[in-house]
Amino acid sequence: MDNPSTQQNTTNPFIGSWKSFDEDSGEETSIVDIFQKEGKFYGKIVQLFPKPDEDPDPICNECPDNDDRKDQKILGMEIIRNMVLDEGELKHGTILDPDKGDIYDCKLWIENGDLYVRGYLWLFYRTQIWKRMS
Repeated sequence: MDNPSTQQNTTNPFIGSWKSFDEDSGEETSIVDIFQKEGKFYGKIVQLFPKPDEDPDPICNECPDNDDRKDQKILGMEIIRNMVLDEGELKHGTILDPDKGDIYDCKLWIENGDLYVRGYLWLFYRTQIWKRMS
């Protein structure tokens, strides 16, 4: 079914707010809202947790020149795009690392209530674990 009903949207386990963390320090970095529109899933940064020495309202000056997010504010930015539900996972879309400007192929899945976010670049990948907020 390409266009799930509103009732199905509210029960989809991916939809909601998720807290992301710095891979090295473990500190919280942002809250990302995952939502569905036109049958695909997207994620938008709705809150940032900058360190005291970081810009509290950064822009994506590292984003690729041909990307519509180039030089846009990271707060409110859609970093996950065009994901589709496939065998219980969200796949076939992309995720942007706004700090580095890198765009990765992406896969999301849920284990034990946590969201696993994997970005792929060629044969290399990295996986983050996000915690549910709502």
